[in-house]
Amino acid sequence: MELELNLEDRKAILKEISRDGNQITIAVDDEIFIVDLVKVGPAEYSILYKGRSYNIEVVPGREPKHYTVNTFYFTHDIEVVDAETRYIRSRDNATGGHASNIIRSPMPGKIVRILVAVGDTVEVGQTLVIVSAMKMESEFKAAKAGKVSEIPVSEGDTVDGNQVLLVIEPAEEA
Repeated sequence: MELELNLEDRKAILKEISRDGNQITIAVDDEIFIVDLVKVGPAEYSILYKGRSYNIEVVPGREPKHYTVNTFYFTHDIEVVDAETRYIRSRDNATGGHASNIIRSPMPGKIVRILVAVGDTVEVGQTLVIVSAMKMESEFKAAKAGKVSEIPVSEGDTVDGNQVLLVIEPAEEA
């Protein structure tokens, strides 16, 4: 498991290397830590590291995957960026972040429905294809008006991340 943690002005990559009961070996960026971690309350954890005990409180924030982490002396606001968060962000970018004439799958998934055919004229915001990934269905919309020139996938196909789903030739400017 790999997570990106955004801590105020710092980003860290957290990887779980192994787990044996309460003993967890993790890498934070490139530094290895072996800790004993026990949940002692609804939002409280006890961590033993190199013979020292640390208690932390993890309070969910107002937004999903945002937390306030309290220690004895410090408070940190943390955002957890996992595969689901990256998927949602890339889906949002693909559906309106930047105007591209190539629609790509942001991650592996399955083509549920293709709503256009080669030669069809499409308008900005028109839904073109629906992909199922991570138990969610996502609609991919046209970021530019134009004509569908290529659809290299079919309904029911399994697709890879960054795979081209559809190509739109931009409408000619008048």
